[in-house]
Amino acid sequence: MESSVLAFATDLLDEGADTFFGNLTERAGVGGVTLAAVYHGARDVFPHNPRRVIRYLEPGAAYFRPDPGRWAGRRLAPVPSSAIGERDPFAEAAAEAGRRGLKLHAWTVFCHNDRLGFAHPDCAPANAFGDRHLTELCPAHPEVREYALTLVDELARYGVDAIRAESLHFHGLRHGYHHERYFEELGPTAEALLGVCFCPHCRAAATRAGVPAERVAEAVRTELRRRLADQEAAAEPADLSALADGAFAAYVDASAATVTSLAAELAERARHHGMRLSFMDGGGPGRGWLSGIDLPALARATDRIETLGYAGSAEAVREKLAAFALHGVRPERMAVILRPMAADCDGPENLAAKIAVLRGLGVPEVEFYHYGLMRLSSLDRIGTALGS
Repeated sequence: MESSVLAFATDLLDEGADTFFGNLTERAGVGGVTLAAVYHGARDVFPHNPRRVIRYLEPGAAYFRPDPGRWAGRRLAPVPSSAIGERDPFAEAAAEAGRRGLKLHAWTVFCHNDRLGFAHPDCAPANAFGDRHLTELCPAHPEVREYALTLVDELARYGVDAIRAESLHFHGLRHGYHHERYFEELGPTAEALLGVCFCPHCRAAATRAGVPAERVAEAVRTELRRRLADQEAAAEPADLSALADGAFAAYVDASAATVTSLAAELAERARHHGMRLSFMDGGGPGRGWLSGIDLPALARATDRIETLGYAGSAEAVREKLAAFALHGVRPERMAVILRPMAADCDGPENLAAKIAVLRGLGVPEVEFYHYGLMRLSSLDRIGTALGS
């Protein structure tokens, strides 16, 4: 079973290559590193960073040096983080990983991009009222799709083994912006409906699939107005599959086809460059319908489905994988991310038991979250568990 640790380029830059890679090989004992290539904004605490304990990550920043020729004339283009200065962390990581016999993976956040969404609102998803979700990019927009394909081309320059595709789908209302505020209880149905994209490109895709997109949008607006106006209505259960006489469900299916086709195009482009592409589904089965996540279709279209095995026990990890199997994704087509930190893990035996479950089920890849966010003792825990 292959193993790697997810990390930020700033972990490498702040600690230096010898310390960073030494910790990965000598303490964690993994065979690779999964370095963030494009990442969203955040504020994190770094327990063992020698330069800073708290760092703010810029929204929608790239941690490699884009080739200007590839992006000439494009509105959507990666912007290097100011944290990397004039350096190219991916080039440095590729050289060091190659020298040490480690694999380099590119952890790439595709559609959750505040920087590009705010700069180009027409590329962001729109709800049924036309309000844009500026923290995201819409997978149906042609420029977004071309941006994603070009990112794959860029990462191939570094000899990357695999791309971990995060956020390659639609997002819900609460996906992430600082100081989000909901002073009235919206209810799960209103929240769900407010997260569905009705931008012109999504409507056109649905129309091509034979779905009456305008009628669906009108039905969603009517249902939202009713629920936003009244607390009792907001709390009512709803059968969304029946909304607009079933046309809403067909509209969501068209959105899933949009996501699947984009993932398939990226996976094909990655294979052309000798790379693999894993589709990250952090929510798990049954939670991604409104995000356009069709697990069986995505498992056929991409090389792996990657998920979060965040759980307190080995049995809970087993149950998570069983749920994927019920949705047509076999363990041998998966990669799983574990946390060796106290939130999930009380010692190396606990982590070793989870790894044993993955091995027993035939899962080919395990990753550990996250180099800079864990204590060094958690890196030691990985090494002990992998050696068990």
